[in-house]
Amino acid sequence: MPYDLTADQSPETAVAEFEAGPLRYRAEVRVTPAGILAVGALLSGVLLSTAVIVWATKAAVERR
Repeated sequence: MPYDLTADQSPETAVAEFEAGPLRYRAEVRVTPAGILAVGALLSGVLLSTAVIVWATKAAVERR
């Protein structure tokens, strides 16, 4: 039986802490499995569009 993402809606949690001298930072994120897929799709879109921009820029420079 395939894994059903809609059945498990419990959020995953990640915590990051950073300390340097007197500075102290803490970040906490909670996201559901569907949210993780959405973030992955957005990141893929950004990376693919960046590749297209680099390709177009290189083509324009070579034409000069």
